[in-house]
Amino acid sequence: MALPSPDELRDATCVACPGQSLPLGAFDVAARPGPAIPYSPEHGHRVAAGTGAPTCVHPYRVGVPPAPYASAGAPLPAADTPAPPVRPADLELPADPTLLEAWLIAVLRAAPPALLARTLHRAEAAALERFHPADVTAALRRALHG
Repeated sequence: MALPSPDELRDATCVACPGQSLPLGAFDVAARPGPAIPYSPEHGHRVAAGTGAPTCVHPYRVGVPPAPYASAGAPLPAADTPAPPVRPADLELPADPTLLEAWLIAVLRAAPPALLARTLHRAEAAALERFHPADVTAALRRALHG
């Protein structure tokens, strides 16, 4: 699988991802979201507190494994390196509604094609048990747009 083009990167990433405006290699990729990588309204994406580097927290969405590409100059993987898979932790319903879109995408990517409709229905129902319907609808629209 080839590394994503800038257009593919924008389509694959969430609105809080540095991949919306920066090319691969110009931001770090972390394994998961966490308090050490908060969203920065000033920058328009997540920034690692320890390094100050723009950071994506969903490797399966940007198509490269976690690494300090921007902060430590780690080389990008070869173009034929497979994209990281969705991990079991990515399939856990988040507590934060800003992570709902990423969760929906992970759940749908992990579903077998024959179970996609059922998986979407169950994911929507689970999200509605935790989040306001407007948050769920907005996340579904973003997740299903691409």
